[in-house]
Amino acid sequence: MRYGFIKSGLDAHTLGISLLTQLLEGCGFKVYQSNPAISEAIDNLENIHSFEMFRRWIIQNKITHLGFSYRLDPKQGVETFGKLVYKIKNDSLLSRKKNEYIQKIYFAGLPESCKLIEKEFGKEYETFRGDETPVETLKKLDVPDELIPKSIRENSVYDELRFSFGEKLINEEKQLQIHPFERCQYKYFGTVKDHLILRLSHAKKKNQLPLTRVHVGPYLKEREKALALFSDWLKKLSKSQFLDIVSVGSSQLSQSKFGEDWGELPNGGGVPFNSEFELKAIREDAVPMLIRAYSGSKNVAKIAKILEENLNMAWHALSLWWFNRIDGRGPLSVRQNLSEHIEALKYIAKVRKPYEPNIPHHFAFRGTDDVSYIVSAYLAAKTAKQIGIRYLVLQNMLNTPKSTWGVRDLAKSRALLRIVKDLEDKSFKVIFQPRAGLDYFSPDINKAKIQLAAVTALMANIEPEVKYSPEIIHVVSYSEALFLASPDIINESIQITRAALKHYSEFHKKYFINDIISSKELLAESEELYEEANILIRDMEKNIENLYTSDGLYKVFKMGYFPVPFLWESRAEFSNAVNWSTGIIKGAVCVIDAYGKKMSIRDRLEKIHSLSA
Repeated sequence: MRYGFIKSGLDAHTLGISLLTQLLEGCGFKVYQSNPAISEAIDNLENIHSFEMFRRWIIQNKITHLGFSYRLDPKQGVETFGKLVYKIKNDSLLSRKKNEYIQKIYFAGLPESCKLIEKEFGKEYETFRGDETPVETLKKLDVPDELIPKSIRENSVYDELRFSFGEKLINEEKQLQIHPFERCQYKYFGTVKDHLILRLSHAKKKNQLPLTRVHVGPYLKEREKALALFSDWLKKLSKSQFLDIVSVGSSQLSQSKFGEDWGELPNGGGVPFNSEFELKAIREDAVPMLIRAYSGSKNVAKIAKILEENLNMAWHALSLWWFNRIDGRGPLSVRQNLSEHIEALKYIAKVRKPYEPNIPHHFAFRGTDDVSYIVSAYLAAKTAKQIGIRYLVLQNMLNTPKSTWGVRDLAKSRALLRIVKDLEDKSFKVIFQPRAGLDYFSPDINKAKIQLAAVTALMANIEPEVKYSPEIIHVVSYSEALFLASPDIINESIQITRAALKHYSEFHKKYFINDIISSKELLAESEELYEEANILIRDMEKNIENLYTSDGLYKVFKMGYFPVPFLWESRAEFSNAVNWSTGIIKGAVCVIDAYGKKMSIRDRLEKIHSLSA
């Protein structure tokens, strides 16, 4: 079998094709990816020259299995796929009747596109929605079991076991047996003097950890109606008592133009609060839940003060390098952003509130490797500690990218926790808060519920020896791939999370999962990540003056210590940072060389210093 993967020239998405190519090449198959000329030809198959170019590409590479990827408009995707199939079926040489060239055709795209393909062609063509495991993917691509590498099969066992656990849990509706905790009030419970540390301490005494945090916010075009609906949602969530911490899904305008006249500017989604009065109303609706909202994207310290005084923030989240011009989320340059965030951190330290670095996964979204993911969190943590922050909420987004193996997430999470907890002392405490990946969940609702239970099991395995770990879980609702979560869906997502934590220990023992999560290979992988991260940090500390300041943190990014090959904006300013290649190797994101092999940390440092010379 020889595989060929093509996509429309209009579709910029390439990660899925790259991952499929790596998987198949690991099985020993030859894989060809369409170049820009072939991609453009796919969009113009009615042109005889375009089809001839495509036809010649198939014949020259002797492709027998053809995959077509289209992740834009579903109707356009089906139309383009239909033209492709028609042309192939009616070609004297490419037709499957000849059994020489194209024997199988596959389609990968958005869930709606896959549904339309299945409706149009029945089961004639295998479809890929993007929620398949590596083993599922290879089997759907007709790879025989005996050709799937041992490393993939063995490392898939852990993910398959967790999925089977989630499947059993959901099929038996165990989540429906979970009820709210009886919340015995402590002195400042639900008042303006309430504090995350008080809530954590009380929950620990009552054996009610972890606390649950959920990102909440409806979307309506009309501002007043959106605020009214959010008020209703908060009251329902408060009354049901499942949720501990509300994270307000602030609209883009609330973050970028708080207190200004929005005129006819579109809301763009999220909760569109625009005054201190509205913030006070949100807090009153949320009581006794703790509440927080994202920072402003300008006047950051000023907005942090407004949020604190009106919401009594559970904690503040700042992204240092992100939420500015570089990602289209704000008007500031990266340098200005860092400067304003440092000033905001000084205020947060002054009012003795926790800080969450909303950072590592934003680097991961732009293609950074696992080591840089860890180091970016460490730099944020040490910067915060030096400023005087006493409590750090360490958010850790799992399944990012979603092709990451579960065992790799364990190795990465343990290395992350270890290196950041190296900073702990009497005046600095780390609070662990894992979450599922942003694009992890399947558009199949039942499968998404199973995935939520499975990823919760992963969270329980990160620090299995620590009784109260994690202390907080950022619960991502199972409807994430389809629509915003209503209070009922939020509550059921929390029930699934707590049910998984309650029942996993028995499953864990029965299926000897401890042998997997305590294996020598996993321990060695985590140790390697920890050591590589430390080498990178020591090099930064040696070569960048005043590293833990806005100027120092800017130089880290500018010099290219953090690879971001998928960065869209400001590529010229951060040319050293985009001048890298990363890829998935055995379920891990690594910096790779020209031959697709993992680049050593020493070679990376040599390249960084040569680029900056």
